[in-house]
Formats: sequence, structure tokens, C-alpha cells
Amino acid sequence: QVQLVESGGGLVQPGGSLRLSCAASGTIFSIHTMGWYRQAPGKQRELVATITSGGSTDYAESVKGRFTISRDNAKNTVYLQMNSLKPEDTAVYYCRRAYGYWGQGTQVTVSS
Repeated sequence: QVQLVESGGGLVQPGGSLRLSCAASGTIFSIHTMGWYRQAPGKQRELVATITSGGSTDYAESVKGRFTISRDNAKNTVYLQMNSLKPEDTAVYYCRRAYGYWGQGTQVTVSS
């Protein structure tokens, strides 16, 4: 069964950085587009960033220039480097594989 496990969340000050990881198993990871989504309390889940098997990336306008998605196919892992964090980035961040496979989420809180 496909499993996606996120890690790296936590509490950071505004302007700080975090690096999230998503480790995949039970899947031929290298051939699939991967994505990061987030969901804040009372809001719908939204797309943050995607990366294709070939390494092409797309970002939500709200995070463009601050976040970077990357992947290491040898480690079956996708990353989200988050810099210049803002309070509005506070959310549970989820990893997704193409065709609707989701991780359990990791909490990111940006607060002073």
C-alpha cells in the first residue's frame, strides 16, 4: 500500500525557516508528480507546490519566492523548504502523490 509520511513541522518565529520532508513507500516514487498542500483551521485545503518526475515545479502565488519544493528519488523523499515564514503560513501541511494518495500531515505554526 502507498504510504506517505510527513515530518519536520513545528513552531517558528515570523521570518524563520522550516524544512518539511515526505517519505514515500509502497510506490514507484520516481515516476509520479508529488505535491505539498496545506489546510488552516476553518479553511479549505490548498495547493502549495508541485514537482513532476522530471523536476518541473509550480508554486502558489502566496509562497512563490519563499518556498522551494525538491525531490530525491534515490531516497523516495520530497521536501519543502520554507523561508521567510509568515503567520498566514500556519497550517497542517500534507504530502500528496498523483492519483490521490495523501500523508497524515504535519503541523506548521508561525507565531511570535
